[in-house]
Amino acid sequence: MTEVFVGMGSNIEPAVHVPEALAALSAVFGELDVSPIYRCPAVGFNGHDFVNLVVAFESADDIGDVQRQLRRIEADCGRRQVVREGSRTMDLDMLLFGNTVFDNGDIRVPRADILDYAFVLRPLSDMRPQALHPVLARSYADLWAAFDAADQPLTEISLDQP
Repeated sequence: MTEVFVGMGSNIEPAVHVPEALAALSAVFGELDVSPIYRCPAVGFNGHDFVNLVVAFESADDIGDVQRQLRRIEADCGRRQVVREGSRTMDLDMLLFGNTVFDNGDIRVPRADILDYAFVLRPLSDMRPQALHPVLARSYADLWAAFDAADQPLTEISLDQP
């Protein structure tokens, strides 16, 4: 079994789509470990704020099968958007696949977003502060402590908040 970490984000009806995606992930992969939920401004385009979190689960599936399941769940949640920067009902990005370092042009783990975005690093640090980044061999708590989040404000929320 491999521990998989997935970044989840939505800025179109997140109160509907986040629980929908969590239920779908649980139905496919079983028990989930879910980070705190954060609201943050859209990055790279003008749009509604995003709701972001990180989800972890164990899987016996190979990396390609996990990726295919994530894309299917996105589609089942109504994702039709194909441009990288834009509003979306659901975005599921594989962040980590155990300690695997992998890049086939479609799947890249560890995902660079971990080091680039507060909405990825903060929830990952919340969940596994002492775990080590597979390439940098630094803990997520240390990476978060060194991260300059001044221009990436996060607000911890619950899903029932507007």
